[in-house]
Amino acid sequence: MAVTRAQQPVATTSLPLPVRTRLAHPALLLTGILLVALNMRACLAAVSPMVGEIQRTFGLSATASGLITTVPVLFQGVGAPLTPRLTRRFGTERVVLGAVLVLGAGVLLRVLPSVAALYAGCVVIGVAIAVLNVSMPGLVKREFPDRAAAMTGVYSTTMLVGATLAAGLSVPLEHALGGGWQASLGTWSLLALIAAVAWLPQVLRSRQERAAASGAAASGAAAPAGPAAGRVAEKPIEGIWRSPMAWQISLFMGISSLLVYTLVAWMPTILADHGMDRGEAGLVFAFSNLVQVAGAFLVPLLAGRMTRQRGLAVVMAGLNGLGIALLLIAPVSGAWVSATILGVAQGGSLGLGLAFIVLRTGSAAGAAQLGGMSQAVGYLVAAAGPVGAGALHQLTGGWTATLVLMLVLATVVGAAGWGAGRNRTLG
Repeated sequence: MAVTRAQQPVATTSLPLPVRTRLAHPALLLTGILLVALNMRACLAAVSPMVGEIQRTFGLSATASGLITTVPVLFQGVGAPLTPRLTRRFGTERVVLGAVLVLGAGVLLRVLPSVAALYAGCVVIGVAIAVLNVSMPGLVKREFPDRAAAMTGVYSTTMLVGATLAAGLSVPLEHALGGGWQASLGTWSLLALIAAVAWLPQVLRSRQERAAASGAAASGAAAPAGPAAGRVAEKPIEGIWRSPMAWQISLFMGISSLLVYTLVAWMPTILADHGMDRGEAGLVFAFSNLVQVAGAFLVPLLAGRMTRQRGLAVVMAGLNGLGIALLLIAPVSGAWVSATILGVAQGGSLGLGLAFIVLRTGSAAGAAQLGGMSQAVGYLVAAAGPVGAGALHQLTGGWTATLVLMLVLATVVGAAGWGAGRNRTLG
């Protein structure tokens, strides 16, 4: 039975209450989460407008240039399974702080005057983002157990806002700083440093709570109630890699991400190849990214109000299919409508996939474990999208086969989401 504060006044009053209260202030926690979330897509989106300049600087081939955006996605999948072990050993707060600092270091490494450093930075960035991708759902589950889905919507929206700002500011920063693409991309390391400073209070709070729990255990007293109390006894989910629902969530996230990254890589080219002016094609693509923010915010809020999310998952898959179908049958005349539909579908699918992680698990440890599996599978699947679409285009000489295959995959997303949306908790 849980021990209340009234039952154990000695253990509770032994804590350094004034300091702990300040460090545990919700505004500090929310600020830290939002600043960390801003970093989780910004450095990826910032590089997209600069790929052409990077290619000219190092004399890279088109394939080698494509790896600049593919490598971080691939290593998000590679790094994801390692994160639950790190959080169990070192604590989520310290792992998040370390990942943000490593992310900033990767951003700086990527702009050094060396091709090896360029790709090494991409690897470091991918692994750091993988750690944050897996850590954050568990942290949200632990800190906001009654509002986990709503908070998932807030931080997934912030991720997309960071990506939108980075994509829009990369070229103006290059002009303003006068240091070429290196200065523009290197600037985003400052955002990581700001997030790390804002996250420090959570690391200090965690250290105080662990010290208090250890002191209580050594003296034979009950552990103090509060945020620290629920962090010790959580166990991982048994046999998660054999769970059909865990695989359905992983496939929902993975194939949804594949559709997103494929269109990120090729949507402007698809529109331009069908006769649209390249400038307008870029605006259509930017508008679609902006609309994603609305989907990422609203869909998790809706998901949190439902006991089952099956219908919502099917709607997201259906919107993905509708947007892709419009690209197939009316790529130019229907471009803006398609961009709107795809923006809602892609942002909503991201938010719903993250919401599944917190809604289908009963603890922070379980959320971290499911996040590790789903994002490992998800990003390894997603990394194949841009490369596969480009190869299929080269093989067929057009985009019809690629878009038809994406329509088929949207159907698979709907089937996976139907299973993932059941009212059931893993573990």
